[in-house]
Amino acid sequence: MAVPQTHDEAVTAAHQLAATLIPGAIQRDRDGAGVVPHEAVAALDASGLLGITVPASDGGPGLGPRTLAEVSRIIAAADPAIAQIPQGHFLMVDVLAVHGGPEARKRILGDVLAGRRLGNALAERGGKHAQDLRTRIADGRLDGVKYYTTGALTSAWIAVSALEESGRLVLALVSRDADGVEVDTDWDMIGQRATISGTATFRQVPVEPGLRIDYAHAYEVPQQLGARAQLVHTAIEVGIAGAALRDARAYLREKARPSTEAVRHGAAAATDDPHVRHRYGRLATRVLAAEALLESAARTLEGVGLVPADADAAARGSLAVAAAKAFSSEVALEAGSELFTLCGTSSAAAKYGLDRHWRNARTHSVHDPIDYKYTHIAAYDLADQLPPNHGQL
Repeated sequence: MAVPQTHDEAVTAAHQLAATLIPGAIQRDRDGAGVVPHEAVAALDASGLLGITVPASDGGPGLGPRTLAEVSRIIAAADPAIAQIPQGHFLMVDVLAVHGGPEARKRILGDVLAGRRLGNALAERGGKHAQDLRTRIADGRLDGVKYYTTGALTSAWIAVSALEESGRLVLALVSRDADGVEVDTDWDMIGQRATISGTATFRQVPVEPGLRIDYAHAYEVPQQLGARAQLVHTAIEVGIAGAALRDARAYLREKARPSTEAVRHGAAAATDDPHVRHRYGRLATRVLAAEALLESAARTLEGVGLVPADADAAARGSLAVAAAKAFSSEVALEAGSELFTLCGTSSAAAKYGLDRHWRNARTHSVHDPIDYKYTHIAAYDLADQLPPNHGQL
């Protein structure tokens, strides 16, 4: 396994990975959490792509948001569930790059370059909100229960958010195979099924001092951690939209029949129907717009950098991604639904698995509310109000 060193090399590797993922995407969706997608995950880990954002100072190529966005989009168009598995991984690489100590950077980022993946255990159920944390570190031991632990089941390391004795938020990096770590396959959602983002339980898990990060500090200063994490989520939505359009095009060209009404008006094929052409052209344009917004947001983050110069720079990055994320979420949902209007009754047959696009988009798009993104964009433009949490949207 070699880590791609340039943007073009990373894109090529992503296309190669996508080619291996596409044939099994429908079956992985049908299997759900009951069947761990070991083969697909192994292909991801062996692709070299896990290390593309590791800084040059830590031995990596230090490729930036533009590469990360395009790689994530390509993989998501093949299987958005597999594309989401390393989303938390890339966030944690960024956290280590900015806030990790020497020991954590050497050990963890070294493992990343060797193809070992980081899972996340950040959110919890049962509290007032997902970040109302009950997980604690006391006497060097970690105790707690997490959910939405995307990537944790098959990872080498798990990054766990917790409150230490003083009540301060920290991030503990623990081995997936450590005593006291249990990760379940109780993920049961209508879409993004192969992410297997279920429950992780930590019982008296030892936390090495050098693998504990002051996570609170990351959100006390202008930052782009949230924006870069949201950029990957945006790329997943754009990938879903592109995949729905791709499959609609293939079905229209290869399987669809013209409607009786279209035949009366002279259409010899479904692709001759002027209403199909209008709807397809409109949808294709909106998918192109989502792709353009994704690329634009990535370029904005390239300019801002991982450590922004000030709060206004952090705001520009976060809001650029917010616009792309909100729009792409809407387009992915539209594409997943509109393809049935375009392709007709037979396209709803279960054997084609076309419903997975809408289900994946619907499940992924509610990761965080897009209405607030539009609100923050307006607040910045109309009232010079900076986004909250120093750029975390």
